[in-house]
Amino acid sequence: MERLFERHDMYLSNVPMDYIRSFINRINWNSRLIMIKGPKGVGKSTLLQQYIRTHFDADDRHVLYCSADTNYFSTHTLTSLADDFVKIGGKWLFIDEVHKYKGWSSEIKEIYDLHRDLRLVLSGSSLIQINDGQADLSRRILEYDMPGLSMREFLMLEYGIDIDTITLNELLKSPNKFCSYVCSVCHPLEYFSKYLQNGYYPFYFEGKFEYYNRLENVVNYVIDVELTKHRNIDVGSTRSLKALLQVISQMTPYEVDIAKLSKTTGISRPSTLKYLTHLEEAKLIRRLFTDLKNITDLQKPDKMYLDNPNLLYALCPQTPEIGTVRETFIANQLASASHIVEYAGYKKGDFRVDGNIIIEVGGADKGFDQIDGQKNGYVAADGIESAVMKKIPLWAFGFLY
Repeated sequence: MERLFERHDMYLSNVPMDYIRSFINRINWNSRLIMIKGPKGVGKSTLLQQYIRTHFDADDRHVLYCSADTNYFSTHTLTSLADDFVKIGGKWLFIDEVHKYKGWSSEIKEIYDLHRDLRLVLSGSSLIQINDGQADLSRRILEYDMPGLSMREFLMLEYGIDIDTITLNELLKSPNKFCSYVCSVCHPLEYFSKYLQNGYYPFYFEGKFEYYNRLENVVNYVIDVELTKHRNIDVGSTRSLKALLQVISQMTPYEVDIAKLSKTTGISRPSTLKYLTHLEEAKLIRRLFTDLKNITDLQKPDKMYLDNPNLLYALCPQTPEIGTVRETFIANQLASASHIVEYAGYKKGDFRVDGNIIIEVGGADKGFDQIDGQKNGYVAADGIESAVMKKIPLWAFGFLY
């Protein structure tokens, strides 16, 4: 145990504390079993360490942070760790990268059932399965999906511009009030394009010049390691998956042609649809349907994007089409703020949000024809600072979380 506490101290002494993401307040830390999921690079480890730093004294041995991908677990089990920790009075056990420990769910279930005074906080890949056939933790665990940075968070980290979040309902109700306030603090359009290209993954701040290289490494890791392990993708198919991402990065959202995708990548239609599901689970793409309640496993999506604009700029062989960038941004920000995003339907707008809000996306000159007659219809327009009636600046949707 002493070895683990030494590493615990090292991790915590090096974690940056100058900025703590507001996502930390979404979590019910009083729960006995918490899982924080998310794609590689969004800051899960940092969040766990920051929580410990802010809620426990440096020498408090009632809490322990460890990572399941260390050599310690080549000769020790999670259950033996928990047993030993509880014996010395342990109350909080944080296990990072738990998906890298084989059979983790069975042991976590055993720990949860045996040590009722121990609180467990886990982090893992977006692909982690709570019900994996070995142990169903769904009734015991609270799950949280951690997104990358919002535009609001990027402004704070990169420029020190601190602006509070706004809910979607507040933004739609009084858009000009909020936009006027933001513009009194900064000129958001000055920073918007940089966020679209570089602002989503926190590791941008660790090495700005290597950002796209690191982002491509993350994509390769997710496909080569995580998808092959957690979704049983054949290693020989990984190149086809990467080709699939390349093709998607060049698509316009309204051109979802599964037959063309299959032909271009050499993947059969059923396999293409299956791979698209897995790529979305890995937070590399986003599929949109007109009705989420009634989709089938092998149903063709009505629209499709990469998960966020940074991926688009990193993977697209040429400059991405601006319309695709805009739609990718707003779909990402809305979903990351826990809204349900669907395709509104042909000639009805780009997105239906939470079942009753229609949003059409475009440039500064975008009109209202597409949402004519829609009671809850709005235009999200790029290139403007102020809201005019139901025409809201696109960047304003970057302050939802």
